[in-house]
Amino acid sequence: MTVTNALSGTNVHEIADGIYRINTPVTIDGGPGGFSFNQYLILDDEPLLFHTGPRKMFPLVREALASVMAPDRLRHISFSHVEADECGSLNDWLAAAPQASPLCGSIAAMVSINDLADRPAQGLADGQAVALGRHTVRWIDTPHLPHAWECGFLMEERTGTLLCGDLFTQGGSGLPPLTDTDILGPSEAFRRGMDYFSHTPNAGAMLERMALLEPTTLACMHGSAWRGDGAGLLRALAQALAH
Repeated sequence: MTVTNALSGTNVHEIADGIYRINTPVTIDGGPGGFSFNQYLILDDEPLLFHTGPRKMFPLVREALASVMAPDRLRHISFSHVEADECGSLNDWLAAAPQASPLCGSIAAMVSINDLADRPAQGLADGQAVALGRHTVRWIDTPHLPHAWECGFLMEERTGTLLCGDLFTQGGSGLPPLTDTDILGPSEAFRRGMDYFSHTPNAGAMLERMALLEPTTLACMHGSAWRGDGAGLLRALAQALAH
């Protein structure tokens, strides 16, 4: 792990081949106490950033990304759904990377991003793949899982990395970059306390669809990334949500 800003504790760690977790620990007043925000950089011929971070965090994330590659090389600025920590600094990134464009689900592009963003979005249909070079990402529609109509995730097929957004959110700000220990227990405790899932009746079917992709790394937006039997963990989450 490389700390790129000593004051904030922002750091970078490679969690899979060519995939880097950028992490900033924070304390949220009146919130859950220690917390963290993660962005994921896929380094390739057409580099992709998944999650932008909040607008006010842009200088920290840009500094961290610059420790891996020149920010103006970015080609895709991607995210799961429309929320400040997902895409709050989207236009800052578009300014820093003149050849980049937003990459999101078709619903997000239609409803929000083609109006909010300074450049038109590439709106992906469910199951549509984008080749980045050595890596290929495929968009998975997950409406209302865990929340937002436009929600979806990216599966990076070569490394088996599921960029799973707000799924498996863990509280705390000092967690390891990558773990193979239990994250379902802590994430379920966090979910029960915050109740940020939409309670969609289709959650089980969507989680099973992702389980069939057999991911081996889960790139969580908050807390540690996780390595192991991703299919088993997604099915365990489905069981927890059914009760």
